[in-house]
Order: sequence, then structure tokens, then C-alpha cells
Amino acid sequence: MNKTILIIQREYLTRVRKKTFIISTLLFPLLYFGLIFGTTYIGEKSGTHLKIALIDSSGKFTAEKIDRVNKEYPSNTLELVHEDLDSFSKQFENKGYDGYAVIPSNIIVSNSPDRISIKANRTLGAMSEVQSKLNSIWNDIKYEELGIDQEKRATLTESHLDVSAENLKDKTADGTNAMLIGYVAGFLIYFILLIYGSQVMMGVMEEKTNRIAEVMVSSVKPFQLMLGKILGVALVALTQFLLWIAFVFILYNISKAAVTANPSMSQVVGGVQSVFTSVNMGVLLVLFGFYFLGGFFFYSSIYAAIGSAVNEDVREAQSLSFPVTLIIIFAIFMLTIAMKDPTSPIAVWASIIPFTSPIVMIARVAYGLPGTVPYWQLFLSMGLLIGSFILMVWFSGKIYRTGILMYGKKPTWKEMIKWALRK
Repeated sequence: MNKTILIIQREYLTRVRKKTFIISTLLFPLLYFGLIFGTTYIGEKSGTHLKIALIDSSGKFTAEKIDRVNKEYPSNTLELVHEDLDSFSKQFENKGYDGYAVIPSNIIVSNSPDRISIKANRTLGAMSEVQSKLNSIWNDIKYEELGIDQEKRATLTESHLDVSAENLKDKTADGTNAMLIGYVAGFLIYFILLIYGSQVMMGVMEEKTNRIAEVMVSSVKPFQLMLGKILGVALVALTQFLLWIAFVFILYNISKAAVTANPSMSQVVGGVQSVFTSVNMGVLLVLFGFYFLGGFFFYSSIYAAIGSAVNEDVREAQSLSFPVTLIIIFAIFMLTIAMKDPTSPIAVWASIIPFTSPIVMIARVAYGLPGTVPYWQLFLSMGLLIGSFILMVWFSGKIYRTGILMYGKKPTWKEMIKWALRK
């Protein structure tokens, strides 16, 4: 046991002291938020700003109505033009317009008007806003001709049914926030399994190719060596994840303080608060930690066995680990199904089977416990994951015992299974 603790300590301290760990821990939250806000900023700045001419033969689309919609939708400009259509259509680009639309003279409110197309010499991607402007003006024209005053108009546009879904078994469950939390938690576990699972594999490969394993197995059992490596890397992943959680809470508190200086931030902060208060965050964090560690131990033992069976050839390791990666990707596919209907048979079984439960169950739990996820399903899922992890560590340990000292031979999954079944 003391030897396993020493291996855990070595793996942990060796990795957390690296500059790459410190840099990635600090940069990831900054890059993540930078990516979100940066792409939004670039999208706004690089968007196409159109100037569309409107040739109105009906006289219904007045300058006053056009000015109103230009203020509502400022990205693109709609401008009324009083020119001959034949001459204008040949030189509209020379006059600074991206396109033009023609309103026929026989357009009437009582019948659905013919399709109005916007003519241009190139494909215009930002056309939905121009269409919204024309429809908004057309609504004004309809209201006026039908004699609907401003008060009735406000009633028609603002009055709507406030429809919400209520889970009779769990009245605290919120479908929208649960879906958001489920996707975030599921994808976090997905990335952790892929990134840190492959780190276990690469670490075993490095020790094997450097012949460090030969020295270590002379004083410690291969099973202890593999277990210590998995637990050590798991602690590294957990440390980095907890630091990221701390950064999130710090940024959240900073944003709350920024509301005083910038009232426009209140809607964003209020949305974040509604997400945190819509679920039992204490239970969710405990279960997230369990499935994060359980899934990591389960898959890391497989990656460690693969790393012990191959040599320094990275392509060989990738070919053997590809089926494992496909299973993790398949779990994300099951996650999307569970988000649509967390009580469907597929979602239930995917949250119980250990290969997919770390990603799917944490997403289902966000919908409500025990309303959406009965306790028996949760405990069965947790028990099977623990049992599967122990079985997989034992199974992979036997592969590890043979593969860690084998050089120069390219193994197959069939041979690795023979190693595991050998008495």
C-alpha cells in the first residue's frame, strides 16, 4: 500500500509542477471566455451591412414606416427610392446599393400578396433582417387599413400565453436549465475522459520505452504500478478541475459586482442565478464528482492497458485506443437522446451501463431526483460503475503485467484478451 501511495505521489507532483499544467490551468478559463466573447464580437463586426433600395409602386410603404424599422433593425438599411425601375435596375450598384425590392401597385391587405424578391448581383447572406423589416412594415399597413389602433395593436403583439411545463414528481425541476446543466456536465466529463485518459496511456508508454518500468516492477507489482498511475493522474485532473470551478465562481462574483456599475449585466447574472437555483447544486456536484472519478478510473485502466501493450509508435497506440474513443463518442450521442427525453428506455439504460453512464446519468440527474431518476436507477448505475471499475482494473492489470515488459511486437486486441485470461 505504501508503494502505491509513493507512485501516486510521484505521478501527482511530477505533473502539477510542470509549466504546461500551470499554463493550461490558467489559460483554459481565459481562452474559453475569450472564445465565447471573441467569436460574438467578431461575428458582430464582420457581419454584412446591407443597403437595400425599395421601389414602391403601391404608395403604402412610406418613409415614416421605413425610418421606424431602420431604427428597430439598425444593422441593415432600407431606403425608399423614387426612380424608374428599368434604369435603376441597371445601375443600382453604382449608386451604392446592394440590392433592390419592388412593391407592386396592386398589393392589397385582403389577399396574400405575391412573393416579393430582393434583386442583387451576388448572394446576400444577411437577408433575414431585411425580410423582417418588410414584414414589419406590412403589419403596420394591415393594422391601419383594418382600423386597428395602437392600443389594440399592443394587445395583439404583446399578449401571449405563459406556458410552462411542470414535473408532478419533482416540482423543482426546470427543463431548460436542466438541459443546459446536463450538456455542460456531460461534455466536461467527455473531455476529461479523452484528455486525461490518453495522458495515462502516454505516461505508461513513456515509462515502457525508457525502461523505467523494468526497474519499478522489480520492487512493486504491475497492478500496484498501474493503480498508482491512474490515481495520480486522477488527482491531477481533479486539482485542475477544482481550480477551474474556483475561477468560475470568482468570475461569477465579479460579474455580480459589475451589475452595480453596468445595469445591462443584470440580465446575464440573473440568468446564471436562475440556473444555479433551479437544481440542487450540492447533490449535483457530489454526483458529478462520483461519475467524473468513476468514469475516469474505468476508462483510464483501459488506456493504461493499451499503453503497456504498445511501444513508442504513437500510431499503433491510436489504432488500439480508437475503439475506446468511439465508445466515449457514442456516450455523447446517447447524451443528446437523453436530453430530449430523460425517461426514455434508451436514456435509462445508457445511464446504467458503465460504458456510457458517467456522461448520461449526470445529465439525467439534472432533470430531477427522484422525479426523473428514481433512486434505484441511480444506485444501480453507481454500483455497476464501481464494480466495473474494479473488474476493469483487475482485467487490465493482467494485460499490463504481460505487456509492460514486452518489446518489439505489435499486439492485437485478441492477444491482449489472451493475456488477461491467462492464469
